[in-house]
Amino acid sequence: MTEQHLDVAKLQRRLAEFAAARNWQPFHTPKNLVAALSVEASELVEIFQWLTPEESENVMEDPETAHRVTDEVADVLAYLLQLCEVLGVDPLAALNAKIDRNEHRFPAP
Repeated sequence: MTEQHLDVAKLQRRLAEFAAARNWQPFHTPKNLVAALSVEASELVEIFQWLTPEESENVMEDPETAHRVTDEVADVLAYLLQLCEVLGVDPLAALNAKIDRNEHRFPAP
């Protein structure tokens, strides 16, 4: 699967199939998925926790750290997409609507 052919629905199907093949669906409740999302987001925060602003801007220059960041981003996204699937939330539509609201709340000068 190339990056050009990835879309949210396909990724959600892959995640659902992965979980189904391992009989994990009973554990994929909204509560558990939110908890897992929080844990993975915290693991991403941990990478940046004690970096200076300059170090954080250059974090992807170190291959080992870049790999860790990429893995944690993937974990966060995976749990977020699974949560959206379980709750019936279209993540792209939700983001688009939120941007629209923010444009009205915070108009550009």
